[in-house]
Amino acid sequence: MRIRTNKDARNRVHLRIRKKVQGSASRPRLNIFRSLKHIYAQVIDDESGRTLVAASTREKGQPQGANIQAATAIGKLVAERCKEKGIETVVFDRGGFRYHGRVKALADAAREAGLKF
Repeated sequence: MRIRTNKDARNRVHLRIRKKVQGSASRPRLNIFRSLKHIYAQVIDDESGRTLVAASTREKGQPQGANIQAATAIGKLVAERCKEKGIETVVFDRGGFRYHGRVKALADAAREAGLKF
């Protein structure tokens, strides 16, 4: 019998989400990953397999930590970088995490900054 961890469960949920959520050049996928120390956001074109825009709390000048304030700042930053590249609409991929807390804060901040999803 295999012992399942929370990480295994999240990965199974993420794979289930990825069956439905597909990013394209016209509407790329906004992917979120949160760890205990940082939060990351990427905008990915799945057709070409390229990351178009990325932002995280590991960058210099960004708030450190993985709290709601940092997630809000990263959401605004990723939306600004998307606008610079001409990306207005995305598909949201919560990465197997519940749409709550830091994930919701990042999504709401990206919407307020003008990203549509």
